[in-house]
Amino acid sequence: MIDVIIVGAGPAGLLLAGELRLAGVGTVVLERHERRPDFCRGFNLNARALDLLARRGLADALIAEGWQVPHAAFSGLPVTLGLAGTHTDHPYSLGIPQTRVEEVLEAHATARGADLRRGHEVRGLRQDDDGVEVTVAAGDGGYRLRARYVVGCDGSRSTVRRQAGIAFPGTPATRWSLLGDVEPADPLPFGVSSGPGGWVFVIPRPGYVRIITADHGTERAAPTLDEFQAAVETALGRPVPIRQARWLARFGDAARQAAEYVRGRVVLAGDAAHIHPPAGAVGVNVALDDAFNLGWKLAATVKGTAPAHLLGTYHDERHAAGEHVLANTQAQVLLGEADGNVTDLLTRVARHPDGNRALAETVTGLDTRYPMVPAADHPWLGRLALSGDGTLAALQERGLGVLVGAEDVADLAEIARPWADHVVVTPGSDRPPLLVRPDGHTAWVQTDGAEGLREALEHWFGPPVSGAPRPVPCAA
Repeated sequence: MIDVIIVGAGPAGLLLAGELRLAGVGTVVLERHERRPDFCRGFNLNARALDLLARRGLADALIAEGWQVPHAAFSGLPVTLGLAGTHTDHPYSLGIPQTRVEEVLEAHATARGADLRRGHEVRGLRQDDDGVEVTVAAGDGGYRLRARYVVGCDGSRSTVRRQAGIAFPGTPATRWSLLGDVEPADPLPFGVSSGPGGWVFVIPRPGYVRIITADHGTERAAPTLDEFQAAVETALGRPVPIRQARWLARFGDAARQAAEYVRGRVVLAGDAAHIHPPAGAVGVNVALDDAFNLGWKLAATVKGTAPAHLLGTYHDERHAAGEHVLANTQAQVLLGEADGNVTDLLTRVARHPDGNRALAETVTGLDTRYPMVPAADHPWLGRLALSGDGTLAALQERGLGVLVGAEDVADLAEIARPWADHVVVTPGSDRPPLLVRPDGHTAWVQTDGAEGLREALEHWFGPPVSGAPRPVPCAA
């Protein structure tokens, strides 16, 4: 019996594997492709994703390799959304290939003991009260594996989701686009160019360009080079010779979301849980967000230390966040086709500093705020706790919760003692004492003595352990 089987070795699956192994949970990752793709789907980590990765020591190496852009990606407005002054420790978007992100996440997971099996495709799934059995095809043969939980991180056409019978409601694609990573014979201007037959968006890449244009055909398979070149030439109304194509794809604006992120012992994350238009370049970032929210909760559930409701909070929190992603990406698509009055109104909002900041936080997920128990009226509660000088992020590299400022208030440290295996106690700074979950979100803020701290600890980390060792304070 394996603890957890993860199906899919994309960003969500690899980060989740690292999170589970950090907690000592046995993890097997099954990936149907024999090797990582030689093309790159995305090139963007947003501010929230960097904030999360920093809590496991994974951000700095990526930041050193990428290029920083001080605004958020947004479609349909002539105004950039600045990230200065937003709720983040990383006020920029990071340009870095998704392939490189996956390399870092894979190294992190396998160094901690995750069993990654490439060329192993899940063909069937059956769950009961005690676990899940998967049927796997590999090479010329196959085998069966049984696990306590199975997590589908296997993309929009998820086998896990379909085999588990989880509905995937939403809207089908009505608009299609073509994408090509190509080497044109003649230079093309970067950015959006309009012609008599439509538009072409050209993005510079090392040694090639990424071209996106509208697709007016009826085929839905990947285009041939001739089809792609014809579409670009029709849009611009002139010849555009292309020497070579590295990757060609079609994509639509479908928006769907799994009805359940958790069904029994089957869990979904990333594109298996939601698909949306590519506006805003948030796909990889949302997948990482799912995995980060899920990892510590699933680990505690497998180890038997979690309160009974904990895994269900993954659905509650991330399904609501997914709804927001679908809404804002669909809105960006519609904005590109809206009349001048709508565009003018939102442009005015985006040019106001407060409106610009609010839009930037919305499209990047920096405004994410989860409901907490006990509820309280405090602006920090439920939001990602900023690390500032990096101290808080460093304290969370072990995947534990942190009680900040408890050393300064004896009663708080004593209350936290039964949870010493789950929560690090650390001195305060210039902020009031607060409890931070393993995913960095603030679960409790002191407003009146120790009120609510015990309830928050029990809600997120389970019942107190009698006779627990006194927590060892962690130096700031």
